[in-house]
Amino acid sequence: MQGIRIGLGMGDGSGASVDEIVARCQRAESDGFATLWFANIFGFDAMTLAAIVGRETRTVEIGTAVAPTHSRHPVYMAQQALSTQAAARGRFVLGLGPSHQLVIENLLGLSYAHPARHMREYVTVVKQLLDTGKTSFHGTQYRVNASLSLKVEKPCPVLIGGLGPLMRRIAGELADGTLTWMTGARALGGTLVPEIRAAASRVGRPAPRIVAGLPVALTNDPAGAREAASKLFALYGTLPSYRAMLDLEGAAAPGDIVIAGDERAIEGAIRSLAAAGVTDLSAAPYPFGIDGAAAVRRTTALLADLAKRS
Repeated sequence: MQGIRIGLGMGDGSGASVDEIVARCQRAESDGFATLWFANIFGFDAMTLAAIVGRETRTVEIGTAVAPTHSRHPVYMAQQALSTQAAARGRFVLGLGPSHQLVIENLLGLSYAHPARHMREYVTVVKQLLDTGKTSFHGTQYRVNASLSLKVEKPCPVLIGGLGPLMRRIAGELADGTLTWMTGARALGGTLVPEIRAAASRVGRPAPRIVAGLPVALTNDPAGAREAASKLFALYGTLPSYRAMLDLEGAAAPGDIVIAGDERAIEGAIRSLAAAGVTDLSAAPYPFGIDGAAAVRRTTALLADLAKRS
């Protein structure tokens, strides 16, 4: 498929061993997927997995989707990112996100005040360290004087996962683009992509990368697959940032925006994403029906075929 790179969302490795995750990633690489994206939720640390998989693969790009910012100082985030980039031999993408108030305040006991201001300062410090190896930054959230000395051929790109208007400006003005989740072609093409592109253009930055993460299901029963997705991903209908994206899409529940249907329907949905300005699909095959594992395998096989044609 022209105009879009197809990759896989690998989750956070919950329930699998590191060896099993590596084997899955090696299969995905041999199947022709362009990218592999690791979540950072309650399983393995995303960057640790990215570094390990980076050493055990040769060509596939590897990224975090996303590493949360509040719990890691930007100096140490940059240090770990450069270390992961070295381990992956230049194939690492650092995806950052502010997470959610529910997580940062209720789980970690940290402040979630001013998330956009936090993100702007955080990305500034990280980008300076990645690009130049040093920073002298004094803001309202961070005051940092630091340098890093790592032998890395090139800095890794930085994408951010913030979805709101201020976050979209940061994605274009400071970062190299965005990663989204539970956001469909209508919201992307009508709002997110134009705003991020405009932000990048205003400051003379290159066209931003737009990575869209969406659940995908190959099925002859799309209605059933959507119903299953609404139950499986119900949490994303309640978190404010994702709820806002569903509202932009005109979707009542997460299942309303998943990519579900036969081969023709899935290919058409991916083409619609490309037409909306999406550069990369992070596809997340999900279990549904009587044999969920078989459903994931069927969907992954189709996506691999489409990836080879992209």
